[in-house]
Amino acid sequence: MCTNIVYEWLKTLQLPQYAESFVDNGYDDLEVCKQIGDPDLDAIGVAVPQHRRRIHEAVRRLKEAAETAAGLYFTLEPPPAPPDTGRPPSGPGLAAPRHRPGRGGLVAYPRLKLKIMIRDKLVRDGINLSKPPYSNKVAR
Repeated sequence: MCTNIVYEWLKTLQLPQYAESFVDNGYDDLEVCKQIGDPDLDAIGVAVPQHRRRIHEAVRRLKEAAETAAGLYFTLEPPPAPPDTGRPPSGPGLAAPRHRPGRGGLVAYPRLKLKIMIRDKLVRDGINLSKPPYSNKVAR
């Protein structure tokens, strides 16, 4: 049997019997599964109304999760080279942003400062990335 994200998704829906049909019909990723409609379920061979309903509900939840996901993306860049002004360069982790904040431009943060900012934000928001829904660790 296939062991991919779609199989795991179907397993949580208690419908693993359709995993092979999903993959055979090109539904091998959850992004693709978000597009499933009634004609697709017909092609996959999902005929039981309860199963179709479960899949439709799960697709709706996938779409909602994608819409509510945080739209913040960070770009890690090396700090800019110090200018030749005759002054001593700033210490590590103290590089100035390339663009000024509040003016609509991007701000480049040193890697360490960005890690600290993200960690502090997660702590303030009470988010623990090692616990559900952010982690699906399986106890053995």
